[in-house]
Amino acid sequence: MINFRVNGEQRSVDVDPSMPLLWVLRDVLDLTGSKFGCGIAQCGACTVHIDAQPVRACVMPISAVAGKDVLTIEGLSPDGEHPVQQAWKQHNVPQCGYCQSGQIMSAVALLSSNPSPSDEEIDNYMQGNICRCGTYTRIRAAIKDASAHYSLAKNVGDEA
Repeated sequence: MINFRVNGEQRSVDVDPSMPLLWVLRDVLDLTGSKFGCGIAQCGACTVHIDAQPVRACVMPISAVAGKDVLTIEGLSPDGEHPVQQAWKQHNVPQCGYCQSGQIMSAVALLSSNPSPSDEEIDNYMQGNICRCGTYTRIRAAIKDASAHYSLAKNVGDEA
């Protein structure tokens, strides 16, 4: 039995310890927001956070998350009101939408570590997430808009 937290909820799964986290999320826990893309950690469609760090769930064995916190797109915001999700809507980022949960999870990780990234920093950080539709300029614009929220939150936290 492997115990870990998913989106704030304690979970236990009885699966092969080598099963990829992505399959546990999708097939065992019915959290289908994270997508299977390449299966070799190159496209980013399966990006989730483990202990607040972005990882590719398609190659992460479930045994590696024992005792850890996993955050998926479903846990980011129950109503889609997270600042990055709102910026995605404002900039009409998704076309086919397949890569978007991974793109959003990577963008959240970027902004959590760097609340005011430059265009070059955004491009460098996000290069591991592939968008089949090529909406990279909209992705960058959405991240820039969402960064205002992160910068504001950082400044408010600094004053406390």
